[in-house]
Amino acid sequence: MSSSTEPSSTGNSPLTVTPELLRGWTLPPVADSKYGRGQVVVVGGALRSPGAAMLAGIAALRVGAGRLTLAVGASVAPAVAVAVMEAGVVPLGETADGHIEGAGIHEAADDLAAADVVVVGPGLDDADEARSLLTALVPLLGDDTLVLLDAYALGVLPALPDVVDALRGRLVLTPNKGEAARLLERDPGGGAGAGGGAGDSDDVTPDDVREIARRYGATVTCYGTIADPSGSLWLIGTGTGGLATSGSGDVLAGTITGLLARGADPARATVWATHVHAVSGDRLAVAVGPLGYLAGELLDELPRVLVEIGA
Repeated sequence: MSSSTEPSSTGNSPLTVTPELLRGWTLPPVADSKYGRGQVVVVGGALRSPGAAMLAGIAALRVGAGRLTLAVGASVAPAVAVAVMEAGVVPLGETADGHIEGAGIHEAADDLAAADVVVVGPGLDDADEARSLLTALVPLLGDDTLVLLDAYALGVLPALPDVVDALRGRLVLTPNKGEAARLLERDPGGGAGAGGGAGDSDDVTPDDVREIARRYGATVTCYGTIADPSGSLWLIGTGTGGLATSGSGDVLAGTITGLLARGADPARATVWATHVHAVSGDRLAVAVGPLGYLAGELLDELPRVLVEIGA
């Protein structure tokens, strides 16, 4: 771990994240082996959206994670193994409709037990199976394994108090505005929204993000606002509307994951990653245009931005 002190906000006043702030809150030194740089497992990649898990996994590698395993639906696993040659692939059972079967997460038990960080959600698309998966997954994790939840794995969390209690203090959440509303139990919703796959709804205030962090014992990033369970709050002072594109959130989740795998604590990893993700979007807004760049194009920018900051 780096020895620099966390810059925390006081009272209700957030800190604005700048390169100068990050240079004073440095990332841990990079280890010289892939195991020393952390083992990551990404759980997701259902039949209709296998690319989400791939984007998250590649982003984790781009910012320095050492070893990657993708636990994805059996029907897409062969294609994923070819597309992401850097990763190990674990095929998971699927329902007749192509959703990941929650109970099938036991197929990845060995990888989960060895993981430093586990990401659940990119490409999941069924609320009932997501609940089953999270319930089955927690006993398979090491006591110190960090967990990031995204997409459908977020939307079902209010119904899983035992999962919340088991992960409290080692959890990172990356909700969009609609998912944030469900985490605050403002939107009981039906259909897709009940699981966390729907789009944004009401605006989410910094106090809302802080409340989610407190309620779930998690570090939370939502549209440029980051909060941790202690009540500290940070605001990202950059980023453009071009980031509002399919797959961008998966890249953010993977970026956080990679920094966690390298040894950063959840607040540090989340603040750094959210800033790096936003600046990567700024760079593409200049090179490609303010709209129209692809989430996959963010991947090449991530290591360059880290170098520019001095990580």
